[in-house]
Amino acid sequence: MSSLVIKNLHAKVEDREILRGVDLTINQGEVHALMGLNGSGKSTLAYVLAGHPNYEVTEGEVLLDGQNLLELAPDERAHLGIFLAFQYPTAIPGVSVANFLRQSYNVVRKARFERQHPGEEFKAPPVAEFRKRLTAEMATLKMDRSFMGRYLNEGFSGGEKKRMEILQLAMLEPQFAIMDETDSGLDIDALRVVADGVNAQLGPELGVLVITHYQRLLNYIKPQFVHVMLNGRIVANGGPDLAEELDVKGYDWVRSEFAPEEVLPAEEPAAAPAGAAQHSLTGRA
Repeated sequence: MSSLVIKNLHAKVEDREILRGVDLTINQGEVHALMGLNGSGKSTLAYVLAGHPNYEVTEGEVLLDGQNLLELAPDERAHLGIFLAFQYPTAIPGVSVANFLRQSYNVVRKARFERQHPGEEFKAPPVAEFRKRLTAEMATLKMDRSFMGRYLNEGFSGGEKKRMEILQLAMLEPQFAIMDETDSGLDIDALRVVADGVNAQLGPELGVLVITHYQRLLNYIKPQFVHVMLNGRIVANGGPDLAEELDVKGYDWVRSEFAPEEVLPAEEPAAAPAGAAQHSLTGRA
């Protein structure tokens, strides 16, 4: 069983410190929820784990089976099994969904094969085998087969973009998935479909970090562990009951109960990547 271990992680963007000593361990087979107000550092943590170049890590380490991910490029992290589902997926005109997924699928599988079988030649799966798998995963997410020929995320609704992210998760089979506010912008029906898609991937080979503001998503994706972030640190840890308590009492309760010295955060700086560069953060291009 693999573990993703975050130790005393500090990071800044534009000379502003956002992460101020994050400690968190996620094992394969576990579902963790990270909750907090806007500006608390949740999305910054997601981008730092994926390797966003606009964030500077000033202290700490992130270990996957003992290897420090902070020393690796974004695509190398993806090859080792790190996946980030974006809060705001970007459209890439001219690149079809089928071609994008097939290229990503083959790149990730090739890297995995070469780690497990050094010196042996990788042979990409036949196109027919890939399309059969893709069709089955799309059916789970209630995506019409016509999506295969559409350009990636171009003209997609918010719900369709989020389903596209979960489709990538299903096809790439990472060891650890970071879901950055997957529920944002979704109506209740789309939320259920997306959650069902995530739940279909859960098992002993996948560890998940679900980042969200609200209890609503956690009614469908059930975490075993819940963490609350405030001003760049995790200040509270618990089980599902912690999320329920937050839903009733709000975040002021967390501050007064666990971190009375903290002040409420300002808005977290946005550093979302654009275009194809967004997908290079997870080796998907």
